[in-house]
Amino acid sequence: MNEVLIAAERLATAAREKVPCAPVRDLIGEAEAYAVQQHNVARRVADGAVVVGRKIGLTSPAVQRQLGVDRPDFGVLLDDMAYEDGDELPVSGLLQPKIEAELAFVLRADLTEGPFDEEVVARAVGHVTASLEIVDSRISGWDITFADTVADNASSGLFVLGTDQVELGEVVPKDVEMVLSVNGVERSTGTGAACLGDPLTALAWLATTAADLGAPLKAGDVVLSGALGPMVAIEAGDQVEATITGLGTVRATFAKEGS
Repeated sequence: MNEVLIAAERLATAAREKVPCAPVRDLIGEAEAYAVQQHNVARRVADGAVVVGRKIGLTSPAVQRQLGVDRPDFGVLLDDMAYEDGDELPVSGLLQPKIEAELAFVLRADLTEGPFDEEVVARAVGHVTASLEIVDSRISGWDITFADTVADNASSGLFVLGTDQVELGEVVPKDVEMVLSVNGVERSTGTGAACLGDPLTALAWLATTAADLGAPLKAGDVVLSGALGPMVAIEAGDQVEATITGLGTVRATFAKEGS
């Protein structure tokens, strides 16, 4: 078994057994990390999951500082990760969850042929909504490098989409302001500009990267922009609310232990 498969199995075992594992950077480098990610996503799809979009990670300087990395990455969103505004989310399948507030772009057109810039990708966006991303790491203690998080599907967990669906002509993504509260206490703030300077810049980066890897973005895809501010650790029983100017509020409750 080569190193890519060994790394993939280490991460899959951690997810399956709900026990964080050692980093995989002893097995792979950055060049192999997306191959590990693709292997485990393909395994989940073979088990019945459906790909519904992508998430962009590591776009906020604050999150980059928290994790000690210096550039974006992306992961794959599956239908079994998706929840609606106000839902109660299970914690049983999460290992070390943290939460972020983001923009979610829903595409109305394919992004298959570049070059891509902010104007090009904006024309492909059907609507944008507030969202919560629950990030999680299968790697013990969040002891991750760029290769570790990419291999681990960009530290993906779950996501929640808000109710309000807003056209891009009604909101300027880089100018939005975000406040995230946990149990009524403000825990994270930020702006659209914290996401690579403009969430549309992040979307253009993803469109380029995905097309280069032979898996371009398609109409109907959900794309999470990346965090607008620092991520916050969460626990069972927590109630989370994020408000983003122009996009309204998105909420989620985390199930209590045993429920």
